[in-house]
Amino acid sequence: MNITRNNVDALNAIVTVELAKEDYQGNVDQVLANYRKNANVPGFRKGAVPMSLIMKQYGKAVLFEEVNKVLQEKLNAYLAEEKLDLLGNPLPKVTDNFDWEADTLKFDFELGLAPDFTVDLTSKNKITKYTVVADEAMLDEQVEYIQKQYGKLISKEVVAEGDDMAGVFVNEEAGINSEVTINVDAFRTKTNQKKFIGKKVGDTVVVNTKGLFDDDHKLMDFLKVDHDAVHGLEVDVVFTINEINTTEKAELNQELFDKLFGEGTVTSLEELKVKIKEDAEKQFVSQADQKFMNDVIEHIIETTRFELPATFLKKWMQTAGETPLTAEQAEEEYTKSEKGLRYQLIEGKIIAENDLQINFEEVKAFTTDLIKKQMAQFGQLEPSEADVESIVARVMSNQEEVRRISEQVMNDKMLALFNEKVPFKTKEVSYKDFIKEMYGE
Repeated sequence: MNITRNNVDALNAIVTVELAKEDYQGNVDQVLANYRKNANVPGFRKGAVPMSLIMKQYGKAVLFEEVNKVLQEKLNAYLAEEKLDLLGNPLPKVTDNFDWEADTLKFDFELGLAPDFTVDLTSKNKITKYTVVADEAMLDEQVEYIQKQYGKLISKEVVAEGDDMAGVFVNEEAGINSEVTINVDAFRTKTNQKKFIGKKVGDTVVVNTKGLFDDDHKLMDFLKVDHDAVHGLEVDVVFTINEINTTEKAELNQELFDKLFGEGTVTSLEELKVKIKEDAEKQFVSQADQKFMNDVIEHIIETTRFELPATFLKKWMQTAGETPLTAEQAEEEYTKSEKGLRYQLIEGKIIAENDLQINFEEVKAFTTDLIKKQMAQFGQLEPSEADVESIVARVMSNQEEVRRISEQVMNDKMLALFNEKVPFKTKEVSYKDFIKEMYGE
């Protein structure tokens, strides 16, 4: 047996495997001998079938199979020994009229090689890391929301200012069919609000989506449309009123404060706002961190330049999945996945160069902390260690859960690395302004 490699260029290579008969013939003979022992052929005793008949019936198929086994074994060993960093899998080059009777069988495989590149986390950029604060306007909104949430719901027959309406937004042509509950005051203009005043259950109201709310992103929530579709969306939607309610707001008293946060924790409106601000800003941290991560990743992808073996990868994509793709389909798939592939390579380089490895104890510790937080949300503030360990063991026995948690642990490590090494400026914004920054507005 002989294996050689010809580097076509920095990203492509051809590996040639030459097999002599002695590399595979013994295996072929053994398999055929076993076939002969067990063959049931009319006119011959079991085990006495002529080998020529066995060869005629099974010889070529066995040869193909045994050669392929040896071929894959030797090729895999070679690739491991050479420590080649491959993209995709080796692709056999098809040879017309291949001579299986030759003394030496010669097979060529195309390889796509990972590019050599460097990642500079410290390069100059325009990345901003946001600190999101709950401003007074947001705190007032949250207080009012709490009062409504714990208030008394009163059914009505006719819509008035400030009422909630349960109903359905529909525009069949635009694919909109969204069942929601919406307050009359949610509409941006008095003109649209007045369209609903005086309406009854079963009535319909037509409004246009352009400028319907003070923030176009609310169309995503109320109409259930994608983010890309909300910008410039200008269609009529029909809202059918199914239910009308108003809420008698709950009184801001000690009974309500105790119900929300436990006895004596909050004793005034000012303390309530402080508590809301603390809780909200804790949640904002993870959203701000995720935006920071996304911005860093976009910057790294944009500034880390390298070529990919595109022709090879497109050819590989045609046969890599369960369903074969045409050349046109592979071209489309490559276009969609190229950015993701680039980041996978960049991420692998960052992980290797900064030794961001994950071990079992880290995954277990993260899972334990996660379980305790979830139990606390359901009122179990001091669960027993035995209960926690039991749940953790159950979670850790699920491979899919372990994979998901491992990704979270690595995400945290990447975030810590970016915070340490990537230069950025900081900016304090309200949540409303943060949403605008998140969506590029």
